[in-house]
Amino acid sequence: MNVALRPPGRLPAELVFDLVCPWCFIGLRRLDRALARRPDVRLDITFRPFLLNPEMPRGGLPRAEYLTRKYGGEERARRLHAAITEVARQEGVSLRLDLIARTPASLDAHRLVRFAARQGLAREAVEALFCAYFLEGRDIGDHAELAAVGAAIGLPLLEVRRFLAGAEEADAVAAENLRAHRMGINGVPCLVLAGRHAISGAQEAEVISRLLDVAILEGTRG
Repeated sequence: MNVALRPPGRLPAELVFDLVCPWCFIGLRRLDRALARRPDVRLDITFRPFLLNPEMPRGGLPRAEYLTRKYGGEERARRLHAAITEVARQEGVSLRLDLIARTPASLDAHRLVRFAARQGLAREAVEALFCAYFLEGRDIGDHAELAAVGAAIGLPLLEVRRFLAGAEEADAVAAENLRAHRMGINGVPCLVLAGRHAISGAQEAEVISRLLDVAILEGTRG
């Protein structure tokens, strides 16, 4: 990196994502890879919820029913999932989409991320939820599973259970989802740097790195 572009401090970033989106998991891995190559860059990441299935019943849907509704049938879904699985494999992620029995509503999982953020554990929560759902096929719409994920990253189990049993942060998640749409974000992941440089999709690490340079250069000028 050109020394003229060296950032003076940490760069604020937002990652708009949904926990039931495999491309968001892949996108996070690519962001990690881009940052691993750029020790000169430090991001302060805020995780912003996006609801891909806002009308999903609170208890989710059986996987086969969901795939039929979304893709028109399981055969087409299998072909698409095979392609996604191969992309993920190249990023070191062994997706096990075949283990998923139910497609959950992601509202409560997003609520858990916001709860974890109060303890400085948002990233840990996001990682653990992605792994639980996409690698182990666990139902991240189920409160018992969510509480177990929270406890595994160090959150107080009883506090997590009480939190999930209520509705705290539900309105905030809905508001964040609406905010994303008003910003013109219609798909995820979407990475926003310094509040004004955005890139959608699970972009390659090299593309992310170029966006970092643009944001840093503008920051040094402003």
